[in-house]
Amino acid sequence: MPRFGTYLSEEKKAELKRIADAIVAPGKGILAADESTGTMGKRLTDINVENAEENRRLYRQLLFSTEAKLLSQHISGVILFHETFYQKDDQGRLFPDLLKSIGIIPGIKVDKGVVPLAGSDGEVTTQGLDGLAERCAEYKKGGADFAKWRCVLKIQSHTPSLQGMLENANVLARYASICQQNGLVPIVEPEILPDGDHDLETCQKVSEQVLAFVYKALADHHVYLEGTLLKPNMVTPGQSCPKRSTPEEIARATVTALQRTVPAAVPGVTFLSGGQSEQDASVNLNAINKFEGKKPWALTFSYGRALQASVLKAWKGSKDNVGKGQDELLKRARANGQAALGKYDGKIESAAAGASLFVSNHAY
Repeated sequence: MPRFGTYLSEEKKAELKRIADAIVAPGKGILAADESTGTMGKRLTDINVENAEENRRLYRQLLFSTEAKLLSQHISGVILFHETFYQKDDQGRLFPDLLKSIGIIPGIKVDKGVVPLAGSDGEVTTQGLDGLAERCAEYKKGGADFAKWRCVLKIQSHTPSLQGMLENANVLARYASICQQNGLVPIVEPEILPDGDHDLETCQKVSEQVLAFVYKALADHHVYLEGTLLKPNMVTPGQSCPKRSTPEEIARATVTALQRTVPAAVPGVTFLSGGQSEQDASVNLNAINKFEGKKPWALTFSYGRALQASVLKAWKGSKDNVGKGQDELLKRARANGQAALGKYDGKIESAAAGASLFVSNHAY
């Protein structure tokens, strides 16, 4: 056995790279539909729909049965929640099979949520490593080709701490290694929450620190970078910061942070929306892609709320509104697909495009 290396076969490396490259194909990104039962309940409550399994199934069916040729033009992959992974559409097809049939890659959220980090000043780590290899093997068998694991950090006077950054980086690296051993492309998500009054420069500095810890840990754990994707926050001021930043300023800070920390071997960066409105998430992604400078990775999206807010508002839980909801999804998918190419003109209007999607201390 070599002293250094990933301990992956060349065949497995090739498969992981192929999947990662397909997810970040030009003009395509990810629909994050991995909200937990509790979080989905909050979304349904907002439109006066009961949080029942059948209603959750019907809503996910609305998303995944959107006109295939149009949806797959801009959506390359969908992240599923455990419950959704085993649900079926009205024709009896498992959702992963339905997605594959329309050219979309199924993925799965594999973490089990955040828990307090002992001995820290209110920081958290993410649980779910126990039994992860077995779960990954089962999900791969069921049709998943990639996975997602979210770690959460928060900017405060004394956080994120050295302890918090080191712990979360190592958790992400262990998760990534386990995923790759089981044939799943790991999406590495170190989210710095937008909560707080910090300015753009502070978010950039912290983002650089966090990403530096993450990629050191991935190297230490022999993770094959060509078979991974990064899902970071965009660099933005805190939600309570009195000084707002332009899309061009956000783009400069975000790209600079990535240039300083993310190896060129990583195929793509799939940004989370971080509570931005649907329109802001698209406009800022567009500015990031238009920013001039070295960008060796695809820069695209992995949005949940920023792809679904208008869908939920249009659907309202009624079967009569399924088509309206799907039209809204196609609008936002098209807007973000264009933004991933730096070609979004900002003129695609949708039902909740400008509404704030910020949730304090956001949890799934």
